[in-house]
This record gives sequence, structure tokens and C-alpha cells, in this order.
Amino acid sequence: MLSNYMGILNLFENETNIISLTKGRTLASIPIAARYRIIDFALSNMVNSGLRNIGVFTQTKSRSLADHLGSGKPWDLDRRLNGLSVFNSDNANISLNDAEMLQSNMEYIYRSKEKNVILSPSYMIGNIDYIEAVKYHEEKNQDITVIYKSTNIGSKNFLNCDVLNIDENNNVLSVGNNVGTYNNLNICMEMFIMKKELLISLINKCIQTGSYATIKDAIYKDLKNLLVRAYEFKGYLHCVNSISDYYKTNMDMLNLKTTKELFVINGPIYTKTKDQPPTKYSCECKVKNSIIADGCIVDGIIENSIISRGVVVHKGAEIRNSIILQNCEIRENSKLTNVIIDKNVIIDKGKRLNGDKEFPLVIEKRALF
Repeated sequence: MLSNYMGILNLFENETNIISLTKGRTLASIPIAARYRIIDFALSNMVNSGLRNIGVFTQTKSRSLADHLGSGKPWDLDRRLNGLSVFNSDNANISLNDAEMLQSNMEYIYRSKEKNVILSPSYMIGNIDYIEAVKYHEEKNQDITVIYKSTNIGSKNFLNCDVLNIDENNNVLSVGNNVGTYNNLNICMEMFIMKKELLISLINKCIQTGSYATIKDAIYKDLKNLLVRAYEFKGYLHCVNSISDYYKTNMDMLNLKTTKELFVINGPIYTKTKDQPPTKYSCECKVKNSIIADGCIVDGIIENSIISRGVVVHKGAEIRNSIILQNCEIRENSKLTNVIIDKNVIIDKGKRLNGDKEFPLVIEKRALF
């Protein structure tokens, strides 16, 4: 176990293409797979690898995130020593970058006894064994190890993600951006392993020089002076940085093989539990290839869909290839196809809502549609 490593979840993620789901919450706290939140994967990966000191750094809109994380008990991080620490910006009118946010909470980093650190975003969805990555990092004795995923479908997936150009020894030569031109790419997962002293040096360099916008920017632009090597992750990975990718990731979880890989192989994914009764299915309902959380009432037709807690599907309603978040009500004879519906939405009787598999229709919170 990685007892000499601390974890930092860096939630300064690009929300430009998923803004319809992040108006009142951070990207990390968006519900996914009926009962989880996006941050659950990154947090569980660290806990399963033995990290017991994890700091979560975010800006504003963190009420939902703080409510979900609480004291960290679901991840066994409610501890007197170390455990889970959540840091957010005190001023909602000031936008800080990750280096500024880390620098303003430097006391936490100094006081942590661990000598090494793993940085990770939340929006890279996968089940990762950091123990193997750290073993590689220490064997190669490099300054920084960055984890990547090799893909042959880069023109359709991982758009706007960082791309690593590496040599035959896995040394990182340069970093670009995936604009959808090529299929065969090495996708940077924005997960960095390094000594804590080096992280402090990078933070100070960002603040003092003003030449780097973020920590990863400081790494990318100083590859000539840093020994940065890439470690390949070979499991399932999807980056949730757009509405389309959020939809695709949820739909992938309807595949049993993907579900086992995400939730079982390298350890379970933990989340905040809620005490609700089992879902009630009427004699006339029809459910096919769907994930349905507890606390629902199903009296209609559901196919290839993700249904979160507390959803009511009335008689005659049909839901196909859709994602319905918490406490929504789908009234009689409504028909939904390729739709994402945020929390607390009422779809009135007889409504017809149709989106596209590549560009699903999104209904925002608390709408009466």
C-alpha cells in the first residue's frame, strides 16, 4: 500500500462543453451511473491503492460536492489523522487557477507527512491501480510519471484532451491537444506522480513567474529540464468533459463487461449511501437493459437507460436511451429518446422529447416541461 503518498484531487477542469449540467454544481459532483458522482471514481482509486491523506481542491459551486463528500466516511477517510480535506475558494467573485489555490493552502501540503504525491482530476472515469504505476515510477527513478491511455478512436473520443508524444522509452517529448484529426493517440489522463518537494517547487514557480497558467502547464513547458516518463493504463477509460461524453460514459455502463471492469477488477467504487426503499415495479411495466437506482416507482417502459433515485415513471410513459437524474417525474404517455434530464424535473403528460445519440437533448434542473 502507498503509505508514503498523499493524494490531491485537482478539480480545476474545463466545464465549457458540459455547462448545462454544471450551472449549480462542480463537474466532479455530477451524478453518474444512477447512484454515483463523477468524483467517486478518482477518490475510490486513491483509497483502494492505500492513500489515507487526500485533499480535494475546487473553486465555487461546491455545496453539492461538500454535501456528497461529508466527512469522507464512505471512503474510510473520516480519521483524526489525515483523512479527507476539502478546500474551496472563499471568494465567489475571484477565479483562481490550481496553482493559486494550492499556494493559498500550502500549509496543508507542508504539514502532510507523506513525501510523495499523486495528482488527479475527477473527469477521467476508470478503475486504476496506482500501486503498479508507483512501482514503475520508483523503478525508473524519474522526476514525474504521467499516466496515459493509448487509443485508436481519438477522432471520436477524448476530444480536447491532452495528447502525449513519447519516444520508445516512454519519455514525454511534447504535449498537444486532441482536435479530432487522428485516431491513434496517447491520451494524457492528467494524473501525475512526483515527490512533494517537486510539487511545491512547481507551485512556487507558477506563482512567482506568472509564466504558467496551471501545474500541468508548468510540467508541459519544462520537459527539457524535467525527467517526465509516461505509464500506460490499459483498462477502460472515458473522459467526461462534454455532454456527449457524459452520455456515452453512462451508456457504456449498460455493458456488463465495462461495468465489471469499472466497479470490480481493481477494487469497488465507493459512494455516499442513502436509505431508500427498493424500487417498485408494477405488473404492467417493461424494463430492458437498464440501470435503475432504489426509491423509484416504475409503471411504464424503460429501455437502455440510466434511472437515478426517486424517479417516478407513470403508466404509458416510454424512456429509451436516456439518463434521468434524481427525483424526476415522467407523466403518462410521455416518450423520451436520447435525453438527459437533470434533477427535480417534471415531464408533463403526452410530451415527446427526442435527442440524438451524438448530441442528446438536455433538460436542466427543476423544469416543468
